[in-house]
Amino acid sequence: MNNSQSNYWSTPIVNLFRSLQTNHDGLTEEQVKQRFSIYGFNRLKAKKRTDALTLVVSQFKSPIILILIFAAVLSFFLRDQIDAVIILSIVMISGLLGFWQEHGASRAIEKLLNIVQIKTTVMRDGKEHEIAAEQTVPGDIVVLSAGSIVPGDCVILESKDLFIDEASLTGETFPVEKIAGIVPENTPLANRSNCLFMGTHVVSGSAKAVIVHTGLHTEFGKISHELKLKPPENEFERGIKHFGYFLIEITLVLVVLIFAFNIFLHRPIMDSFLFTLALAVGLTPQLLPAIISINLSHGARQMAEQKVIVKRLTSIENFGSMNVLCSDKTGTLTQGKVQIKSAINIDGQRNEHVSLLAFLNASFESGFVNPIDEAIRQSYTFDLKVYQKLDEIPYDFIRKRLSILVRNENSVMMITKGALQHVLSICSKAETGDGSVVDIKNVQGKITQQYETLSASGFRTLGICYKPLNGETNISKDHEQDLIFAGFLTLFDPPKEGIVDAIQHMKTLGIQLKMITGDNKLVAKNVGEQVGLTSPRIVTGEELRQTSDHALIRLVRRTDIFAEVEPNQKERIILALKKAGMVVGYMGDGINDAPALHAADVGISVDGAVDVAKEAADIVLMDMNFNTLISGVQEGRKTFANTLKYVFMATSANFGNMFSMAGASLFLPFLPLLPKQILLTNLMTDFPEMTIASDNVDPELVEKPRRWNIKFIRRFMATFGLVSSLFDFLTFAILLIILQATPEQFRTGWFVESVISASIIVLVIRSRKPFFRSKPGILLQIATLLITAIVIVLPFTPMAPILGFVRLPLSFLVVIVCIIICYIMIAEIVKTYFYRKNHVS
Repeated sequence: MNNSQSNYWSTPIVNLFRSLQTNHDGLTEEQVKQRFSIYGFNRLKAKKRTDALTLVVSQFKSPIILILIFAAVLSFFLRDQIDAVIILSIVMISGLLGFWQEHGASRAIEKLLNIVQIKTTVMRDGKEHEIAAEQTVPGDIVVLSAGSIVPGDCVILESKDLFIDEASLTGETFPVEKIAGIVPENTPLANRSNCLFMGTHVVSGSAKAVIVHTGLHTEFGKISHELKLKPPENEFERGIKHFGYFLIEITLVLVVLIFAFNIFLHRPIMDSFLFTLALAVGLTPQLLPAIISINLSHGARQMAEQKVIVKRLTSIENFGSMNVLCSDKTGTLTQGKVQIKSAINIDGQRNEHVSLLAFLNASFESGFVNPIDEAIRQSYTFDLKVYQKLDEIPYDFIRKRLSILVRNENSVMMITKGALQHVLSICSKAETGDGSVVDIKNVQGKITQQYETLSASGFRTLGICYKPLNGETNISKDHEQDLIFAGFLTLFDPPKEGIVDAIQHMKTLGIQLKMITGDNKLVAKNVGEQVGLTSPRIVTGEELRQTSDHALIRLVRRTDIFAEVEPNQKERIILALKKAGMVVGYMGDGINDAPALHAADVGISVDGAVDVAKEAADIVLMDMNFNTLISGVQEGRKTFANTLKYVFMATSANFGNMFSMAGASLFLPFLPLLPKQILLTNLMTDFPEMTIASDNVDPELVEKPRRWNIKFIRRFMATFGLVSSLFDFLTFAILLIILQATPEQFRTGWFVESVISASIIVLVIRSRKPFFRSKPGILLQIATLLITAIVIVLPFTPMAPILGFVRLPLSFLVVIVCIIICYIMIAEIVKTYFYRKNHVS
């Protein structure tokens, strides 16, 4: 890096261009290819590798699997080559099965994420091109507008009324103004007014800038190792992790004891070691990460069909668990197509002068694109040829107003438009219906009455004011005082079609809607009642300011509408709801919604949102309506339900079988199953469970939000694991005492019973209903029947002697079938009792 690039903020643009070998037209495609090969993707952290080789290797990274492979290889050279090959083959097949599923899942998710990739506009070969932000390189000329995320550390080439939110980097609360120029070399980062930094975003205005640094070479990249770039664990991730640890702890204790007892009983060390390792493989939830990945990716694909794109897979659980949805009014509850009703004076009469002032203000505004100014420009037609824009004070979310300085043939005038109270606060006079100007105090009551009447009718009301400024060519915020109030601009945005039914449907799904809006409480109440919020409880931004954090936790639970809310209060509302025990979703698409989207349990945005909102969101809706949202919630709940099914399986039949085998090895004069048979059992019971992602879900599991409950799962494990073990020991007793089975017959009989029962019991525990009243998915049915058939036929095939199995007499098979039928019946009875006693939300 040469000196001009290391001190780029103090380097003339000509020298910087020369150093970066670029110009105002941007880079050529050939230059881009060369730089991309040098700098790579513009990321703060390497993208997780999901190529085939990485996924294959990841299937065998478990320490227990690695030790088992090592032991099998050692066994190959010391004694039984055939057994060693069989063990290695089963391990490989199991790993490849997991790879096949995960590979398909990772490819699907990659395609979905590409749909909602953050884009940026750059100059390439003199033309504007929209590309993925991660594909920008040093030397690119980037074009930015309100809502854009800055893709790298840049120097401004040109700007217009540019304000940047740098809170993510400097902690500065308010947006800072940026302009082209040069600052001294020793200027602190926060004062480099000519620079834009990666990770910040444009609040208002526009700019062109040249990218100097990308990725880890940016200011953000230099401190990235100190930052938590990975999102904090959500409840689902924590639950899965704790559950995995719980099973591993039990496994370690169990296998150590079993190995010690086998040595104490003077059994062959290698046989005991392989048996213990195989048992550990059966006990360890090694398939859990793959099953979760498969279920979540399948859920994401199903949600994509409903036009819901999942950016963070684990947010699916929170999406399904969500019981409070906070939403803005405009564009979500309403159509988002602002229409102008009228421009009126303080007497409530239509007024041409007010219309002209509003039109001039909207036409010359150059900040972020907004529907209000667009509606004004479409509603009125005035000749702009005689007017010239001189300056502008952009709209911001603190002042809530926009000022434009214009000149015509005779005079210079500042026109201000914005939220009524913020406009009235800078007015000292008012224009009456006959055109005369009076002290505003004399007509304050009339203005307030008009405002309340319009608001109660559901109209959003803006204030318009002006001030002659002859001789001025520039304005600042200091000029916003002693203005003349001209009148009102009234707007309306009708509720979306079908929104009342959609909100009612949300209520039946256990989701409470809370509206958060900057509009005044009268407008908010009117819209709230139109969309079905009967007699809503309303809290204003002023009341929020006067409420302590502790009191707010109680207040937010019973509040339906938050009106006149400042942008920074949205995050506070979300955090209070979370502290009140809610799982909170927040829907936002604006520049000031990012903090609330981050704070929510699940941030929801739309594809047309500004970059900063879409980047902060966990879920992106391709079609902005509540029915799409509801469909996504239902798919999220189905995915969560199917994920828990595997957890229930792993903690009941599978775990019960392995526990029984461990216990049996302590009193039997021979190993209950050979190591290769244990691994084969594990492989065959895994196969049906991999189809769980496509299983049908009972309607009652989608009717209300459900949350991860580790205590409930432990109770489930204790109950159904015990039932499984009891029937295992019953099988042992019948095989040994009644049927007088030989060791080979015992192993074959128990292998058949344990695999079939573990496969079929899935059909029982997958639903709270009796299994014959809940239809499983077609893939689960096929997999269960296929495994059952293979297990019955296997002892009669040429493979049987190699695997240590023998043909079973008909009497053995009849007894095994009877045991399995009894097991299913008892499991159904226990299930009914269990769910009656253990209610879970």
